[in-house]
Amino acid sequence: MSDSLPTAIRAICDQFENDPHRMMDIARAVQHRFNCVSPAAMDIIAAALDVARVEVESFVSFYTFLSEEPTGDIVIRLCNDIVDRFHGGDEVAAAFAQELGIQPGQTTSDLRISLAYTACIGMSDQAPAALVNDVVVTELSTDKARRIVRDLKEHRNPQRLVEKLGDGNNTHPLVQSMVRNCIRREGPVIFAPFESGKALRKALSMSPAEIIRNIKTSRLRGRGGAGFPTGIKWEFTRAAPGRTRYIICNADEGEPGTFKDRVILTERPDLLFEGMTIGGYALGGSEGIVYLRGEYAYLQRFLEEVLHQRRAAGLLGKNIAGKEGFDFDIRIQMGAGAYICGAETALINSCEGRRGDPRNRPPFPAQEGYLGQPTCVNNVETLCCVARIVERGAAFFAQLGTQASTGTKLLSISGDCKQPGVYEVPFGISLREVLQMAGAPCDAAVQVGGPSGDQMVGADAYDRAICYDDLATGGAIVVFAQERDLLEVVDSYMEFFVDESCGYCTPCRVGNVLLKKCIEKVIAGRATPTDIEQMRRLCSTIKSTSRCGLGQTSPNPILTTLKNFPALYERQLAKTDNGLQPGFNLENARSEASRIVGRAPVRQ
Repeated sequence: MSDSLPTAIRAICDQFENDPHRMMDIARAVQHRFNCVSPAAMDIIAAALDVARVEVESFVSFYTFLSEEPTGDIVIRLCNDIVDRFHGGDEVAAAFAQELGIQPGQTTSDLRISLAYTACIGMSDQAPAALVNDVVVTELSTDKARRIVRDLKEHRNPQRLVEKLGDGNNTHPLVQSMVRNCIRREGPVIFAPFESGKALRKALSMSPAEIIRNIKTSRLRGRGGAGFPTGIKWEFTRAAPGRTRYIICNADEGEPGTFKDRVILTERPDLLFEGMTIGGYALGGSEGIVYLRGEYAYLQRFLEEVLHQRRAAGLLGKNIAGKEGFDFDIRIQMGAGAYICGAETALINSCEGRRGDPRNRPPFPAQEGYLGQPTCVNNVETLCCVARIVERGAAFFAQLGTQASTGTKLLSISGDCKQPGVYEVPFGISLREVLQMAGAPCDAAVQVGGPSGDQMVGADAYDRAICYDDLATGGAIVVFAQERDLLEVVDSYMEFFVDESCGYCTPCRVGNVLLKKCIEKVIAGRATPTDIEQMRRLCSTIKSTSRCGLGQTSPNPILTTLKNFPALYERQLAKTDNGLQPGFNLENARSEASRIVGRAPVRQ
């Protein structure tokens, strides 16, 4: 063991006050310093934090961006989302592999560069894309991939890959990113002009009960996808017994095809932080946490600076905006690449320095959440809506959208369309109008809500409404032109769920693997009607018995394509004339059984 290793790691632990709840920050810092969290490092961390060593190893093994084995100084993470693949992602990956002389999952012999696949990085509107350490590289091509490798070998500085800056705050000195916002349609809630402090000062002139009543009157529902009424969630949290209360912003936007929160964090962080601060006042809490997905680490320094400016302006900290006794602050908690942490209880565990395993409910977070205290977890977009409702009134918000789905909705539109990007639209808008705005083909298949969303629909559903009572979505709209193989899409989505399952419960851990094998059998043309029926039963079992939302929604790509595109499966079924199951050979089966028991087969 290097003499410097114990000293360096203890210093990192000291930086976070040897607090086991800050395990994520410690592990990320060690990974950044040494390109891994080695077994020796785990021993030191466990001793410093006074936790069992197995807890540290379990934690490190859970998160994609942490590694027990050394990675290269530079890690190229290629997004393998289906949108990226349909836009040349496989060819780009092959170019990287050829130029580096390694395959994904490997590191060059000089330990300088590692190549890996990763799930959606929130850049589907400018695919194919990759992360080079924390630097986002968009709109890749095979030529660009080869040039990137040559440049990295020469200067070893990922930031120098950014040759042209994006728009808006992507040009900020603390961001300096090539990412484009791609805001295609602005609306009156999220992207309207905003004056920092205005909504907060108005809120502080009201009682907490009045604020919650206004949120309930606006009929705001959570924008993360589930659509639970925000005012009721806040009411439950405030009423729960506890020494303090917490508000957590879920900025772990991991659903493939979703990137709206990325744009809010870039262009409207003040709106978000104002909504969180209002929430802190309404709930009676003193601390807020933004759980920021690891893929958006390039925004961390910028967001920290916005928080610093708000403290300097008296909008965070002690006696906020002159309100005696109202002390509230916000910290950013980075994630490390785990889709399951988008589930609120898994996110809370991760904030506490644990594996991102979902918790059993009850108790619900509103009763017993972060550090055992009442906790409200809200989506980025939801908290922005809160600030706007307080600023402009509940009636302003309620008159937008529909009776049951008020306000506007940010849609992340990607795939086979001319204008991918972010659209702020009123709830109740038809899918047809949305697709026309984005320049999508008139006969495309559309995944509404990402892989875990409610529907993969065709042209016969274009007149349905985007709202909680019809086509509900957390924000993703992915368009697939007619020439795309939808079974390949389904297979890709099932691969995603297999990879991202936390593995805690058998229905999800095993069931999704079995479903993927079923889809592979369909694609290979070896499935029978019996297989299709078995697949339906397996989907039902997984949905009804899985412990958390991942397993409860993972069968949706299969179930909705079976329902809305039955011909996809029918034309792939194996053909037979004799009524026997195709591919079954009695003699081969008997031979294998005889080999297992050590007995010669009986010849007929």
